[in-house]
Amino acid sequence: MVLYFCQLMRSNVLIFICLLSACTPIAQSSQNSTSNPKTMRFADFTYEPEIRTAVIRPGFNDPQTFLEPAVTRLGDWNLLLEFDDLRGQRDNYYARIIHCNYDWTRSNLMDLDFLTDFNEFPINNFEFSVDTHIPYVHYWINLPALKLPGNYMAVVYRGTDKNDIVLSKRFMVYDSRVSFENERNLIGAGNIAALNQQINFTINYSNLEIINPLENIKVMIRQNRRWDNVATDIRPSFVREIEKQLEYRFFESEKMFKRGNEFRFFDMRSLNNPGRNVARVNRTVKPFEVFIERDKSRQDEVYSQLPDFNGGFIPGNLDYADPAFTNYARVNFTLAAPQPVSGNVYVAGAFNYWNLIEQNKMSYDSIRKEYVANVLLKQGWYDYQYIVQSADAPPYLLEGSHYETENMYEIFVYYRPFQPQADLLIGYMRLERNPR
Repeated sequence: MVLYFCQLMRSNVLIFICLLSACTPIAQSSQNSTSNPKTMRFADFTYEPEIRTAVIRPGFNDPQTFLEPAVTRLGDWNLLLEFDDLRGQRDNYYARIIHCNYDWTRSNLMDLDFLTDFNEFPINNFEFSVDTHIPYVHYWINLPALKLPGNYMAVVYRGTDKNDIVLSKRFMVYDSRVSFENERNLIGAGNIAALNQQINFTINYSNLEIINPLENIKVMIRQNRRWDNVATDIRPSFVREIEKQLEYRFFESEKMFKRGNEFRFFDMRSLNNPGRNVARVNRTVKPFEVFIERDKSRQDEVYSQLPDFNGGFIPGNLDYADPAFTNYARVNFTLAAPQPVSGNVYVAGAFNYWNLIEQNKMSYDSIRKEYVANVLLKQGWYDYQYIVQSADAPPYLLEGSHYETENMYEIFVYYRPFQPQADLLIGYMRLERNPR
């Protein structure tokens, strides 16, 4: 009788384990506490491993909006914040908005200076995933109307505890108070011109009365929606106060942008019929394991025009029409390397906000002579690159840099008036280099 009871218990345990393997939640992290406090970062960041695929984009029913920057014009309230919680159970989340100066430090403005409502917005829109290997809840909220242009942080927190932050995302609201004249030519001398792209332009501020524009106007430029290599506080080459013009050219080399290379990519929209650059899918485990084609360094390769999204990604699946069926998978990246480089290597892109953190850091396998990384990603199309973090090697060491590379640039113009004493975003322009 005892033997029969033990066998019955063993069978029940095996059945229970099999049921769990069909729908596997990821390990949960601890919430905010005095022993494990969360520190607010003025950057795109998720504070718990269960919070995934957090984006701010134009709130239109078009997948291409995932490639758009989180920028809107004052009066056009079309930005949508969305994210997944891989705990699989609904939670009470709220969002609040923080106004920031041009350098992403918190401004001195009060909430009512830039908001018309109380600064606490419940996130009531949610949808449960359906029959996914990792159950999750998808949340979204339309960002509120704002009264002032500038840099903003959207901060999502749990329940009534504003310190229990789960994510922070940057977005910008601009007012067209200045105009631009863009010069198409790229200025540079010798090797500087061969390695860098410089954006030459003129700002006209005839509609503003600005005292000391050299000090009160700040300009920032970013490449391909990235915050990791943004050029800040660019100074004008010429100030023409009579014409009310600021001319920007002949930047210092540290304010120029490396041309870089086109992005690597893979198509994981289908787990049943793997897309481009997906070598194989291991379906014996859940979540599935996806293996990307083995990469190699492009440092000494000639330029190759590849179709890319300038580092972006578009979640989605081709296996089911309903997005609630979109799965997460463990994606394996492999980079051939005869010997390790000096410093750390990361696989990065918009999918992880270009953050170089432990979750996307690669480890070197000295036997196979390759770097490897395993990253949990939602089904979709992804751009990525391998970034080197080193004191004596450039970040693009493994990717190369070519003058033909297509890049997208954004110019942000900030002005600090006497009132309010905060940086306002009074001009914004997008432009392409080497557009196809």
